[in-house]
Amino acid sequence: MLLNYCLTILKFRMSSLNTIQVFEHQFLNIGGKFEQKHFIALSKLNSLHNDCYFDLRHNGIKFKQYVGVIQVDGLTIEILPKIDYSSEDKSIWQNVLIDMLHVTKKLKIQKVGEADVKKQSIHLLNIYFEWFLNEVQLLVHQGLIKQYYKETGNVKALKGKLEFSGHIRQNLVHKERFYTTHQIYDKDHLMHQILGQALSIVEQFTKGNYLYSKCKSVQLDFPEVKAIQANEATFLKIPKSRKTAPYETAVAIARLIILNYAPNISSGSERMLAVLFDMNSLWEEYILVRLKEASVNLEGIEVFGQQAKTFWNSTTIRPDIILKKGEEIFVIDTKWKNINYTNPSTHDLRQMYVYNEYWNAKKSLLLYPSNSSELELVFDKFQDLDRHKKEVLDDYIGHHKCGLGKISIFNLDKKTLNEKIGKHILNWFDIENNE
Repeated sequence: MLLNYCLTILKFRMSSLNTIQVFEHQFLNIGGKFEQKHFIALSKLNSLHNDCYFDLRHNGIKFKQYVGVIQVDGLTIEILPKIDYSSEDKSIWQNVLIDMLHVTKKLKIQKVGEADVKKQSIHLLNIYFEWFLNEVQLLVHQGLIKQYYKETGNVKALKGKLEFSGHIRQNLVHKERFYTTHQIYDKDHLMHQILGQALSIVEQFTKGNYLYSKCKSVQLDFPEVKAIQANEATFLKIPKSRKTAPYETAVAIARLIILNYAPNISSGSERMLAVLFDMNSLWEEYILVRLKEASVNLEGIEVFGQQAKTFWNSTTIRPDIILKKGEEIFVIDTKWKNINYTNPSTHDLRQMYVYNEYWNAKKSLLLYPSNSSELELVFDKFQDLDRHKKEVLDDYIGHHKCGLGKISIFNLDKKTLNEKIGKHILNWFDIENNE
């Protein structure tokens, strides 16, 4: 038993040695752990997703704004977020990513899991795997449900609908059998088949690490079900009812695992799993959640995300976040990048001007992350359209402003996320006559 334990620890250490941590927008050249076969596999994955994840360069790849984890042929690449000119400590930025995913409900971490992450430097993929295994384990303990489904085949007693053509073709010799379509009530149904497929993928990707034995244990307790190859359409067929509600989390994680699994994407031997998130979208969702949390106990403040209006013909525009207090409207567009106050892009400023027009907002805000503990906010007016019509337009244009705000994502320790970030932004919103 001691020998098995030592072998497990050794395998875990060996697997952790085959992990690369990089930052978004960083260049990773071929060499060392990152071999030519990994480069080819990633290039094919990228082409399947319209080249959105990274740019292919000579002798390597340059990552874009996507963060998360990719595992291919025994190599794990963890892509972490980072604000320019800030800490290079990868453990801090791993925690930033995990916390943002947790707050936006894209990841659930138990207290034990959090301790394990800090002690053992477990990568993001294993956290998802452990979450999935815990959810399936919970379902097994609560009792897996049975469902009705139709099956066509030979039976020894007539039941259901007799399929005449199939019966004649199958049973000319075996007169004692009936070829029918009939209902069955058991555990071999679509939801369990999906969970079974996800379990088999987790088994493949956890060989050699601490989760493999847990996965095998869950599989032993899980009923034997028909093997399927689920795709996007498969998940649309899942019935929703009060009976299936406990399965929602497990099925959601299974969907993420299955749809991001790419077998034989390279030369026929490598299998790949990529769980990646657009950091711009994640920053937007994170701010939206924090604003909603901060506004819960504040009377008269409403927070909306992705509210669309028709712009031209069938084209719509939608700012990231709308704040509303009485008749006053405040538009926020989040940008995950570092910026100098002197040079916001012309495109961004035009966009904010249009948002002000269409939402009748007197203030809009371009919101950027910062590594500084100081809050920075500058509002400035858009220039008058026509100096000669200033008297007429003053009421319309004179208070038509765009703000540039930089807000710290960290607490004072520069290591943990600022939970009061939503409150700070709402304080900006409450400032009157901010010139």
